[in-house]
Amino acid sequence: MEETEELNALFMVWLKALISLCYAYFIVSKLPKGKIRLFSLLPIFSLFTFLPLSLSTPTTTGLTGFFFTWNANFKLLQFAFNFGPLCDDLPRKSLFTFILLAAFPIKIKQNQKNPSGKTPKIDQKLPLNLWAKSLIYCLLVIAAFFSDYNKNLHPNVLWGIYCCFIYVNLEVVLGFNKKLIESILGVELCPPFDEPYLSTSLQDFWGRRWNLMISDLLRHTIYLPVRAFWEIHLRKKWAPLPAVMASFLVSGLMHELLFYYIARASPTWEVTCFFLLHGVCVAVEIGLKRDLGLGRNWALHWALAGPLTVGFVMATGLWLFLPQLVRSKVDERSLEEVKAVGARYPVVTSNPKFIDLDMCHFEPLYRVKHELDIPLLLQTLSL
Repeated sequence: MEETEELNALFMVWLKALISLCYAYFIVSKLPKGKIRLFSLLPIFSLFTFLPLSLSTPTTTGLTGFFFTWNANFKLLQFAFNFGPLCDDLPRKSLFTFILLAAFPIKIKQNQKNPSGKTPKIDQKLPLNLWAKSLIYCLLVIAAFFSDYNKNLHPNVLWGIYCCFIYVNLEVVLGFNKKLIESILGVELCPPFDEPYLSTSLQDFWGRRWNLMISDLLRHTIYLPVRAFWEIHLRKKWAPLPAVMASFLVSGLMHELLFYYIARASPTWEVTCFFLLHGVCVAVEIGLKRDLGLGRNWALHWALAGPLTVGFVMATGLWLFLPQLVRSKVDERSLEEVKAVGARYPVVTSNPKFIDLDMCHFEPLYRVKHELDIPLLLQTLSL
């Protein structure tokens, strides 16, 4: 009964979202840009903010909040002032394309020219494609089940796994989302991540590697307007610093809202402090590079800078980012959600594709011979 109610609620969420985006495409797009168009979009902003509250599971609330409350609202805010992905070539853009671009964290990749004629620098890459990360994702979920809901692992080890799980989870969900929409639209989309574990600084991590779609939205809706404002009131040299802090503040507040949707607990502001801390660090990094006359792309060798950057992100994440989710038992609820999906769609052991894991006791995803359907697991798992 609860599963049926959740599916019905999810259907109504998407129906309301589709109607709202049709309104934006057919009516709002005909209005003058600026205050009039912004005012006409206020009902959609309000609706998209409250949509996740009609859902209850961590996956549906988290994805709905991310897709509509953050992604779609910020894109529509750009749309109100006639810039951003929704306005690019709007007269020739179909309703279907407009809805996909608004509802999902995607951006069509533009052809970038190299006016200098120099060969661009190619970053080092690790051989971890989407399928390899999907396998790692499945193994992390299985490890969480085997840990008997966190009782058999040291807390520091467990929280380290959670840090890896958050990254791999986002990479897999957004990666498959990108592949699917690319096949539908027949265009190349920008990647959602760029190997963040190869970051050489916090500026590199947050600005050029982590969750690039949200970084792009924050850059155009928060960073650039705030920087333009402070260029008038401050020296142009220092205007980026308050713009960086404003971007991280907004990111922290949006994460607090997403955490509220998922956990349904009063905010503790730890997540906001996490992003403000990183905002201060990035601002200091920018200031030091300018004072020392170093270019934006200057960095220590990856062998030293990489572990320091990733280690700092993980350490501060264990301190400020994860505790609220663990206290609200979001991790356990997510695993229970996976078990519910497994019980609803039991594995058929006669399928020869299944992998034999005789020593495992992984109910209810296993039956009789304890066989696991990896494709089914990939399809059903999310946050």
